[in-house]
Amino acid sequence: MTMPPKTKAPAAGAAPPTFDPANPFIVQSDRSVLVEVDNPKYAEARDALAPFAELEKSPEHIHTYRISNLSLWNAAAAGLTADQVLDVLRTYTKFPIPNNLPADITETVSRYGRLKLERAADGRLRLVCADRPLLEEISRQKKLKEYLGEKLDDVSFAVEPAFRGVLKQLLITLGYPAEDIAGYTEGAALPVSLREVAASGLPFHVRDYQREAADVFHAGGDVRGGSGVIVLPCGAGKTVVGIAAMCLLQKATLVLTTSITAVKQWHREIIDKTTLTENEVKEYTGETKEIGPVTVATYQIITYRPDKTEEFPHFGLFDQRDWGLIVYDEVHLLPAPVFRVTAQIQARRRLGLTATLIREDGREGDVFSLIGPKKYDVPWRELEGKGWIASASCTEIRVALPDDKLRMEYAVADHRHKYRIASENPAKEEVVEELLEQYGDQRVIIIGQYLSQLRTMAERFDIPLITGATGNAEREELYNKFRRGEVRHLVLSKVGNFAIDLPDANVLIQVSGTFGSRQEEAQRLGRVLRPKEGGGDAAFYSLVTRDTRELDFAHHRQMFLTEQGYSYAIMDEKEVLSARRHKPVGT
Repeated sequence: MTMPPKTKAPAAGAAPPTFDPANPFIVQSDRSVLVEVDNPKYAEARDALAPFAELEKSPEHIHTYRISNLSLWNAAAAGLTADQVLDVLRTYTKFPIPNNLPADITETVSRYGRLKLERAADGRLRLVCADRPLLEEISRQKKLKEYLGEKLDDVSFAVEPAFRGVLKQLLITLGYPAEDIAGYTEGAALPVSLREVAASGLPFHVRDYQREAADVFHAGGDVRGGSGVIVLPCGAGKTVVGIAAMCLLQKATLVLTTSITAVKQWHREIIDKTTLTENEVKEYTGETKEIGPVTVATYQIITYRPDKTEEFPHFGLFDQRDWGLIVYDEVHLLPAPVFRVTAQIQARRRLGLTATLIREDGREGDVFSLIGPKKYDVPWRELEGKGWIASASCTEIRVALPDDKLRMEYAVADHRHKYRIASENPAKEEVVEELLEQYGDQRVIIIGQYLSQLRTMAERFDIPLITGATGNAEREELYNKFRRGEVRHLVLSKVGNFAIDLPDANVLIQVSGTFGSRQEEAQRLGRVLRPKEGGGDAAFYSLVTRDTRELDFAHHRQMFLTEQGYSYAIMDEKEVLSARRHKPVGT
């Protein structure tokens, strides 16, 4: 069985609570929910709302959430009922909820699973719907007809296995997401178990929430398990969840991840925490192409093709072994071509791991239909409260353009160039210098988007710089020195966004970012969320140029973290720099 998202919703069937003007919600007929941030019930109400709604806007005092079809279907797939959704709204609303919403939400939730993909007694795949008029209507859809086989009986059509993925994609666009319970190819056996003492000699145990997440995905081997997405904060050990799922299944596993650095991290963790040997865990990258019972590959090599007119030569990796599990690390970054091949391998179990289901390309529906629905989600603040991730303070420091010449350059630039001028504002360097002095003895990461800006900072402050052009051997050496404390400050390009194991970093200074990327903001905060030795909080600073497009994008970037319970303190550069001006001479 799937596990409902962690929420404080009343039990289904409970008497609907009366509304209360002291509550934080204003629920509107267009499925938007306005939430008062300063309300005493804000935190508990936000956590109850998050499993079935998406944050759209987050100014200081009123946040706007949207209850979308996809957010309701993800909630339904995780076990939340329409009654529970409505009970949350009634529990926290100021005014009676609009009359249209109960029927609307009930109807939308009910659409998930009304059509099912099942395995018939003769082994064939079939699309089943007990609602005969609905099945007839769906089968007459022009886009869908070519993917349905013969009509088997009044409630089902045959489906070719090759069409399993594309059929699910089309059904979600028609508003009727199918529940896929057709089962999976078993895959080659792989005897593997978790160690009680890691190969490194350190004690190892799977945390309760990691075990829960793996168990929910596995579902005891039931057909309702075996595909789906686990959502956990950066630093919460998603890699361990993937390894635990692999040990539950005991099947040959293909892991796809974002970079060679991430491949090596997965390789290191699997060898350290399981009984598998080096001979059984192989890497498939631009550097080396070996295939074993467990193979870790990059998205880049999978989607490589020398000529855009040719097919992808490395798609064959999906057929090189009888895989029983495919793990998609950082699934919110899954490249479009991998969706294509994933649509063709729906008979393989699929596990997505991510800190956020947000995709800036809007393809969350493809993740839902091809990888699977959200199966497990824990609010970041809940794990922080239990000490599994570090407490973090987020601060936005607003910096002015330093002179009229640069302001004029900004004024006459086109929209895209305006953003870059603001991002590379040289006045940010003074703020960075002050923060480096303040955190001189701590492990600090400076991260940004533009290489020229990062090179300038690396040279000015005499700090090592890691970019996409940095060789992997040099990268690993610098990361290891950082872990050991031999190097305390690093400058990273966007290669630092994902899957880098920097457990002791506790301060991150973001000097520029990818326009309004919410997922990037979350990943970057995650660089400093791993628990610190001896405790201690993490600090995340985002430097933004005042009165420019960068400020607008910054607000959008912060939305996901706001939804997770983080708030940004706003500081002016003068407040930061004044500390230096008032320091006694010689300090």
